[in-house]
Amino acid sequence: MFKKIRYRLLLSCLAVFVSLLGIFAIAVRITFTRSLSKQITDKLTAIGQGAAVNVEFEKGHLTVESDFRPQDLVAHHQTLQWFDSQGNLITQQGKTVLNLPLLPNQMVQIQTGKVPIQAVTVPIIASDNGELVGYVRVSQSLEEFDETLEKLDWGLGGGIIITLVLSGISGILLTRQVMKPIEESFQRLKQFTADASHELRSPLMAIKINAELPLQYPEEIGPKDAEKFQAIASATNQMTRLTEDLLFLARTDQVPNGNLDILNLTSILENLVLLYKPQAEVKQINLISQLIENLYLIGDSVQLTRLFCNLIENALYYTPLGGIIEIKTTRVGSHIYVNVQDTGVGIAPDHIQKVFERFWRADQSRSYWSGGSGLGLAIAQAIAQNHGGLISVTSQLGVGSCFTVRLPAS
Repeated sequence: MFKKIRYRLLLSCLAVFVSLLGIFAIAVRITFTRSLSKQITDKLTAIGQGAAVNVEFEKGHLTVESDFRPQDLVAHHQTLQWFDSQGNLITQQGKTVLNLPLLPNQMVQIQTGKVPIQAVTVPIIASDNGELVGYVRVSQSLEEFDETLEKLDWGLGGGIIITLVLSGISGILLTRQVMKPIEESFQRLKQFTADASHELRSPLMAIKINAELPLQYPEEIGPKDAEKFQAIASATNQMTRLTEDLLFLARTDQVPNGNLDILNLTSILENLVLLYKPQAEVKQINLISQLIENLYLIGDSVQLTRLFCNLIENALYYTPLGGIIEIKTTRVGSHIYVNVQDTGVGIAPDHIQKVFERFWRADQSRSYWSGGSGLGLAIAQAIAQNHGGLISVTSQLGVGSCFTVRLPAS
């Protein structure tokens, strides 16, 4: 149980940590990408403004006198293109050519493909009259930009993995330290429960014997005294059942099942159906079974018998006169499924998750009955888990409940 709690606590901490690291990494990448993209845009704009200054406009024609050396443009994977005011290409320098049409209203253009290219368009303004006479478009390959982002991604990913590994190791150590005093306290509580339950059995037995003894001679005691002794005996029986259940749960939590044998679950269920048939007939309940033959598993026959006794008794108690209780077995893969279905009062949806809690009861429909300890379903779940299985429940108010036991087959 505590291992599961430790794992859940560790996984929860790691999930929160991963979320924070992920948010941090995304924020860093977005910020860095925008900053690097702005730097490229500013650089291309500056180159374009410099190229626009070297353009002369005479007699309606543009004359380009570029100070940029073509080899420098090629080395930096850049290209300069000059256009007239109508968007017609006049000349260009460089090999990284943008194939997109000129869009004067769009300053930045990005061409995707095998080699992504970013371009910046700068208008050319005549110095004498301030008229628009043409455009300069500067383009640059984004391969270096992508390589830089790839390095950033590897750095962030590697940093996150290393951080998670170190956090996982430290988290394991911390969760052990945190859970250790809790485990010790829980173990002491279980030991106290087991010891107290064990020590209570003798005085309760003495009370029961002394309370039942006068009832054997009713002529020597009056009717009122007989009722008192009967009440004492009934209360003692209930307390005895409670202490036995608490002792069983404490021992089940502390040690694994030791009396393991290869069992025929079908035989156990058939015997239980025969055992509870008379009680069902008294309540006019139709107890039926659909059992597959020879369902073998490895387990403790006493504990498994008690598991299904608790489920059948629970169904008998909450099923009204004329109801139906059906016990059905199926096998799916390596697991055996046993359904104990009734047409009883049902369980409210809000209470479904609480039915296996110790001492749980909901108002009137799930209260203790005579001799009950309120631990029957908790004990059944503990036995199922002790055998590597689980009990689940589905229910509907006024329709009935179905308890499904899943156990590993041999």
